Amino acid sequence: MNNTFRALSHPNYRLWAVGALVSNVGTWMQRVAQDWLVLTQLTQHDGAAVGITTGLQFLPILVLGPYAGVLGDRLDKRKLLMGTQAAMGLLGLLQGVLVLTGAAQLWQIYAIALLLGVASAFDAPPRQAFVSELVGRADVPNAVALNSASFNLARLAGPGIAGVLIGVIGTGWVFLLNAATFAAVLTSLTRLRVDLLHRSPRIPRGKHQIAEGIRYVRTQPRIVLIMAMAGLVGMFTLNFQVTNALMAADVFNAGPDAYGLLGSIMAVGTFGGALLSARRKGPRMSLLVGAAIALGAATIVAATMPSYVWFAIMLVPVGLSSITFLNLCNTIVQLSTEAQYRGRVLALYMAVIQGGTPIGAPLVGWIANTAGPRWSVLVGGLMALCAGVLGVVVLSRWGEGTMRDQLRAVWTARWSRQLEAVPAGVRLEDGSAVAASGTTATSGSTDDGAGLAAAVIEAPPVAPSATDGQIPPVKEPRPPATRPANAPAECKTPQTGHPRTVSVQRNPTGNIPHVPGPKDRGERLKKA
Repeated sequence: MNNTFRALSHPNYRLWAVGALVSNVGTWMQRVAQDWLVLTQLTQHDGAAVGITTGLQFLPILVLGPYAGVLGDRLDKRKLLMGTQAAMGLLGLLQGVLVLTGAAQLWQIYAIALLLGVASAFDAPPRQAFVSELVGRADVPNAVALNSASFNLARLAGPGIAGVLIGVIGTGWVFLLNAATFAAVLTSLTRLRVDLLHRSPRIPRGKHQIAEGIRYVRTQPRIVLIMAMAGLVGMFTLNFQVTNALMAADVFNAGPDAYGLLGSIMAVGTFGGALLSARRKGPRMSLLVGAAIALGAATIVAATMPSYVWFAIMLVPVGLSSITFLNLCNTIVQLSTEAQYRGRVLALYMAVIQGGTPIGAPLVGWIANTAGPRWSVLVGGLMALCAGVLGVVVLSRWGEGTMRDQLRAVWTARWSRQLEAVPAGVRLEDGSAVAASGTTATSGSTDDGAGLAAAVIEAPPVAPSATDGQIPPVKEPRPPATRPANAPAECKTPQTGHPRTVSVQRNPTGNIPHVPGPKDRGERLKKA
């Protein structure tokens, strides 16, 4: 299977991916409908109210996230996810009934958003850790990236569908459709083959398990840096459902369909970034820092766009850089954590990246009400830039080099992988030859990779072997074995052929003295 989709070779992951895609479409429809309901029907375009609704939905993970991580390490993740997904489906059903009956009030939407946040707090950490049980450690980076691709493919379709349905049938029916989509993920969880799961070891019930997870994170400086960067970005930058609604309604005077279209256009970038992440062999801290800087720059440029069309176009690079940043954070945290701590560490990570939203979202809404929606977008871009600068400074202090050194290391690694694909006897345009090991052997700089595409074969190809169709490897001579001065000598008995070990005292020079045996005694008797 193609490297980009290698996680789909696992049957359990295929089932999970289908159910998650359907459920994610419904989740994005619900988010768009909820924000539009609060902004246009329950308030008079109050950005702070939209921010409070979003904040309430993410507040519980800040408080309950660490305990949810302990449950994820202690309980069966599949059964725990079945409970949380069913709870969120029922809350979506309640929200739809309230809106359709005309009984919906702002405080009720606040309460449902808070309950959805509680269910999500117990759902997110085990759901992130469950990926490693579906595919195993080797395919975790690819599975994480494909999860993001699925989420953003849903983000590509969900807001656009929601925008059209809100204008045609209203927000209440959108909530009911979201409730129905949870049946897909529940079905996939029940049909998983338990015997194919790569289960992580469960921890027994005990005291101070949350504190153990926190102490473990404190011993991992790379994870601490990632959480600091993700906290800044999550608190101020990743509030697009608030800022996009404000920009569409207050700056560009657009309707719900145009607001939903902004989410779909942004998902073009996030979906493309997720597929690019799936092609990578492994995460790198230098790329994580670069993604944070790119996210900040793209968000700042988007805040200055003069028209709806240009703002929508700039959301594509914003989406690409944001999903690259989030995927790298998630993958590095998972791969840097021991299995018995993974649920708790991911819970702390989710608490940092989503728990800042209850503070950041109302603050972004207040900035929009005070200084205008453009300033709320601009502040988010500045905070992402600060996160990137923080990463550069810390990595430089750790001795991993400046940003220029990190980019040069990335390019050198890529150039080395390209050289490995070039056969022996190839001469590059700059005159350097590629040896059998795939490295340059003669003079001429190859750091910039010039001339690789136009390489010319000068040596005749080696004929493949008849056994496997591949060039047989060169067998190097085995070095002579060395034996310590007083090591026992091994020999075999002539009768049985079984090895027997005898201890022989060597001379000071290291030579074994001749010991008379039966054969020697017989020869002496004949001579006598």
